[in-house]
Amino acid sequence: MAGSTTADIIGGRGAPPAPRDFGGGDGDSGGRGASRRASITGLLVLLAASVMFFAAFTSAFFVRRGMSNDWVDTPLPHILWVNTGVLVASSLALELARRALRAGRRAAFNRFWTGATILGALFLCGQYLAWRQLNDAGIYLATNPSSSFFFLLTCVHAVHLVGGISALGYIDVQALLLRLGPSKRTAVDVSAYFWHFLDAIWIYLMVLFFFWG
Repeated sequence: MAGSTTADIIGGRGAPPAPRDFGGGDGDSGGRGASRRASITGLLVLLAASVMFFAAFTSAFFVRRGMSNDWVDTPLPHILWVNTGVLVASSLALELARRALRAGRRAAFNRFWTGATILGALFLCGQYLAWRQLNDAGIYLATNPSSSFFFLLTCVHAVHLVGGISALGYIDVQALLLRLGPSKRTAVDVSAYFWHFLDAIWIYLMVLFFFWG
């Protein structure tokens, strides 16, 4: 759901401008200003829906945890801490890329944005390894309520992240083809904001499972 919605927000913002437009801004006038406002509004709706989803499952988490004595805390694989560092580094790379874009430094933008995209893919690989480590330890989705919530919430986060990586990849290709003109500046911002949101959600999940999981 998050992937398609993010793609809808990003796609179709006019014909690609000439490479010389790379350093310009979106502007707030005319069609681009209206398009930017619509994209930001769509992103806010998506984020609000995602927040409500995770809030609902957090409420269910605490209710289920307190209603019986069959709750067994799920041990967090050590690789999850590495994954957290990778995801935070990807957000930092995105911000460095956005600064480079505003300064008109094309090569730096491409380098940082590509790095952030690769780090996002590495995070997903790390998540797969974490799930495998739990399975090897005999902990599965249906082992106990705690493991059920862990697998469910981390898998849903991973699905959102696939959508985010798709957005980052789209921008990366456009930048490498020198098609990232003013009409796609909003796509850069929307993609980065969505990615930072996923970063914050992941840190929240780590805190949730570290203290109460």
